[in-house]
Amino acid sequence: MCKRSVAAPSAGVAVLALTAALSVASTASPAAAATCPASTTCPTTVTFTVTAPDGLTITVPDGPVNIGSGVPGGQISGLLGPVTVSDQRAALNATWVATVSAAVGGFTTGGGTTAETVPNSAVLYWSGMAVTTGTGTFVPGQANAAAAQSLDVPRTAYSKTSGSGDNSATWNPTIVVNVPVQAVAGTYTGTVNHSVA
Repeated sequence: MCKRSVAAPSAGVAVLALTAALSVASTASPAAAATCPASTTCPTTVTFTVTAPDGLTITVPDGPVNIGSGVPGGQISGLLGPVTVSDQRAALNATWVATVSAAVGGFTTGGGTTAETVPNSAVLYWSGMAVTTGTGTFVPGQANAAAAQSLDVPRTAYSKTSGSGDNSATWNPTIVVNVPVQAVAGTYTGTVNHSVA
């Protein structure tokens, strides 16, 4: 009987076969998210993120701010300096209220006795109109001098009642002091405080 032998493929042949297989795989089309027939819309969903890193802030003037001088029974009036609300929340409902108040104890000189104190009820605030950016409705707390309010209780300095997205408002409020007739001479010091929420 005649025996036939079959030689095993050489290492070179095996490498050639593997290279051919890889070549075929590399030329195949990438997987598609959708396959659509001609004359139809073939969609790909795209997403992105809008961030809001800075939130809602209020900036007030550095003190001390000297608004002037006057006599007992007279009136002192001066500008506080720019107050700015910056709303960088990128909110759908971008509303806020800025509040103003005066420190408990009023404005004092010397030892802060009754004669050396101007009470907060004698200190008035009016915001005036603001320079604004963004959409929506901005409302002054006190649009003019006739609307000035005493700081014996917290007051609305400015507000935004509608709109969306980033926005800002800057106003320069006026402080009016009705100096009591019993006030003594001196430099009176107190604080006007703003907050926003």
